[in-house]
Amino acid sequence: MATRSTLYRAPFAPGGSSPLDAATAEKLLGVALASGGDYADLFFEYRAAGGFVFDEGILKSASRGVSMGLGVRVQKGDATGYAYVERLDWDAMKRAAETAAQIAVGGGSATPVRARVVELPRRYDLETVTLDVPGLDKRRLLERAAAAAHAFDARVVKVEASLAEEIREILVVTSDGMMVRDSQPLLRFGVRAIAERDGKRQEGSSGGGGRTSMGYFEGKSPEWHAREAARQAVMMLDAQEAPAGQMEVVLAPGDSGILLHEAVGHGLEADFNRKGTSNYSGKIGESVASDLCTVVDDATLLQSRGSINVDDEGNEPRRSTLIEKGKLVGYMHDRLSARHFGLTPSGNGRRESFACAPMPRMTNTVLLAGPHDPEEILRSVKRGVYAKKFGGGQVDIANGDFVFSLTESYLVEDGKITAPLKGVNLIGNGPDVLRRVTMLGNDVEVSDGIWTCGKDGQSVPVGVGCPTIKLASITVGGTRV
Repeated sequence: MATRSTLYRAPFAPGGSSPLDAATAEKLLGVALASGGDYADLFFEYRAAGGFVFDEGILKSASRGVSMGLGVRVQKGDATGYAYVERLDWDAMKRAAETAAQIAVGGGSATPVRARVVELPRRYDLETVTLDVPGLDKRRLLERAAAAAHAFDARVVKVEASLAEEIREILVVTSDGMMVRDSQPLLRFGVRAIAERDGKRQEGSSGGGGRTSMGYFEGKSPEWHAREAARQAVMMLDAQEAPAGQMEVVLAPGDSGILLHEAVGHGLEADFNRKGTSNYSGKIGESVASDLCTVVDDATLLQSRGSINVDDEGNEPRRSTLIEKGKLVGYMHDRLSARHFGLTPSGNGRRESFACAPMPRMTNTVLLAGPHDPEEILRSVKRGVYAKKFGGGQVDIANGDFVFSLTESYLVEDGKITAPLKGVNLIGNGPDVLRRVTMLGNDVEVSDGIWTCGKDGQSVPVGVGCPTIKLASITVGGTRV
């Protein structure tokens, strides 16, 4: 197991109160396959999570909780049966297996193969997870952040600092003979500051984390995030109304990758393409972007928020190239979609918890670096918008149409960043936007551990990334023409 935690140990893990062995798993898989299923798997999960919120000079909330359970999946052709329980005694687990097995009635049943333990890479190997650190130490981090934000500028009138943490231990056993365990830590720290002047209020925020330890704060301290949040809030007090219409837009490196994630990435998840509902369905080998663009989904990045040693189906993920020099070359697959396309699973089968069946999901989705200097990109813009930080957005997976709001953006005039803007929205189409990439920076960055992706009611942690990007034109929704 990659992560060593002294206080939080799943009962089914080695050294736990009820460690699960291969013989018990094989017996349970036999029940799941008894009605004629082709394949079955068991997904055991134990999750311990905590959170702290510091607001108005006091610790407003502190929480701690655990959840545990088993999900049983049975597949028969393209049909899937799924059931879960929150108890791990034999009778409860057997009932879940029998319920999932009802998807398959008749025909010969597969025989489970005795599971072999699969060794995993160590992409987040930590000596101590944050849940093992005393709560008082975490409260001090929040206090430091609040003090630094208030000290930044007298106009900062309200500061909220928060920390969320968890350790998720999983065990996946499959009927084709895999048994794999992983322990997945997660940390997210955030600061939100509100500045006020003449009755007007503006907000700024900063945060980060990943599959990391308290050592994260040696690189980006609570004070760093606090000053960044306060800077944004104070800067926005002088922001002018956004222009509107078609114009050049430059996207900042890092968090701008959320536009790629939402407007393009979801359309490259193979379940949408298996069903023919994605704009990218049936387009493997076709040009779908500027030849500057190569897009990958990479779960192997060390300690990144979206990184995993194994997906929730027991497959080790790899770096998958999705778009290469503008051409569509692949999708992100789980077991079901990979079988449909005659491929090997890419390790993108993910689920929110044991209560959910897995489906193709992104991990860390990144637009790779290009040949241009970021300063050169800015100098090429006569009049446009520099998009630095993104807020919420809406995307239609079927056609890629999107609307995104910006939380920090600036006017670009004669190659220079000038006035801060407010009320900026970017409106466009994902595949069309990638075709409009005319310059691509050599400064690729991956987001600092803040993003969570929702799909079909399930949320999972993800990473996004990109270099500085110049779009020849895109519709900017604002108030000034």
